[in-house]
Amino acid sequence: MNMTDALVVYYSRTGWTKKVAKEIAHRLAAETEEIADTAQRGGITGWLRSGREAVRKATTTLEPPKRDPDVYDLVVIGTPVWTKTVSTPVRTYLQQHADRLAKVAFFCTCGGGEPAHTFTDMQELCGQPPKKTLCLKTRNVRRDDYEAPVESFVSALLEESDLDMD
Repeated sequence: MNMTDALVVYYSRTGWTKKVAKEIAHRLAAETEEIADTAQRGGITGWLRSGREAVRKATTTLEPPKRDPDVYDLVVIGTPVWTKTVSTPVRTYLQQHADRLAKVAFFCTCGGGEPAHTFTDMQELCGQPPKKTLCLKTRNVRRDDYEAPVESFVSALLEESDLDMD
């Protein structure tokens, strides 16, 4: 796959979603874009604020992205699950760039349970269904026990896509 074919965009408050994003990008030979939120989300106060915002489906102020999603055939979007839905920074990114996404795939990391509304919300925000989805439990990422699901996700994207292979 050519580097310009795919972009992995993600937000990660604790580093677990970033870890998965980097692995997906490596396997796709894709570029990455970390969503840079201007809000402080560290510690317990940031955790509480983030959950409250997610419930309210609030948006935030993001720093301008370094990469234009419009030039990629596929944009893989990753989010942590906050109160069973998409994180505020990813919600904001999707609202701002929905009309510039050719094809999308989604992945998320979550602490427990199923991310009931995460992928549904992401689909509604970007106005199209994802080519594939992947949900990983944080405990599996922490233990480095996520290679097989990531490989399956990436393989399915490559098989289904019309992205050029090198």
